Amino acid sequence: MEKRPLGWLVSRFPRRLGPLAGLLALAVALSLLSDRFLTLTNLLNVTRQVSINAIIAAGMTLVILTGGIDLSVGSILALAGAVTARAVATGQPVLVAVASGLGVGLAAGLVNGLLVTRGRVPAFIATLGTMTALRGLTLTYTGGRPITGLTDSFRALGGGYLLGLPVPVVIMALVFAAAWVFLTYTRPGRYVYALGSNREAVRTAGVPTVPYETLVYVLSGLTAALAGVILTARLNSAQPTAGMGFELDAIAAVVLGGTSLAGGSGGVGGTLVGAMIIGVLDNGLNLLNVSSFYQQVVKGLVILLAVLLDRARK
Repeated sequence: MEKRPLGWLVSRFPRRLGPLAGLLALAVALSLLSDRFLTLTNLLNVTRQVSINAIIAAGMTLVILTGGIDLSVGSILALAGAVTARAVATGQPVLVAVASGLGVGLAAGLVNGLLVTRGRVPAFIATLGTMTALRGLTLTYTGGRPITGLTDSFRALGGGYLLGLPVPVVIMALVFAAAWVFLTYTRPGRYVYALGSNREAVRTAGVPTVPYETLVYVLSGLTAALAGVILTARLNSAQPTAGMGFELDAIAAVVLGGTSLAGGSGGVGGTLVGAMIIGVLDNGLNLLNVSSFYQQVVKGLVILLAVLLDRARK
């Protein structure tokens, strides 16, 4: 058996187990500071809250693994939620309404992908532009007012239970399972890592990079739209300002989970842990009655620490 030096073990630990160890330490600390943290009601509430950010972050992970970024996910969430809510409110079947919202996400993701690949616009600029444009479309579509009048069958997507678990949590689990299988067992998944590690080597090998790089933006748009459908069902209305700042939480979850912003290393397992860290931290600070202003400071410091650890590993 090949012997590994101690330094190698130390360098490998933070990426594989560091986020999980951090989550466990945070949970232990909060359970000692608040007797309400470990209650079943609170834990179910945390997982339901985490599900929205986690679903968005699953798609964001794919984009970041290629070395890209998607700033438009919050706006995609809002527009998809508005289109879905309007369809439900006008009497369309739930499946048709949900499909229309997911279609918005697919279309928006395709536009992002083509801007980056065919248009050769830097991902930051391309998705910043679509973030603004899609937010404007949402405000125009809704007239700046919430869309209400949703049915009980649709609201079950956000507030119902399946096998004793909140429906959003079940959907989140299915999304992460699918993303893990995609990255681990499919050829496009392997190309996603390769694009982030050495794009030129992929091109030299004769692999067409445009379809695979476009695909990750399409999938990111799809997961953002799915999160928008769930959030709309949970709130029982589509808010034109929904999703503002969600892209930052999604990126934070990916980084906290150990995925490198430079691409090529990481995975959705770590992203799920990263999303849980953010959710547990928010919940714990609320239970401890910490001001929302200080909560932003704490979250910012945690994200900076994660990035510094990532740079130190390199």
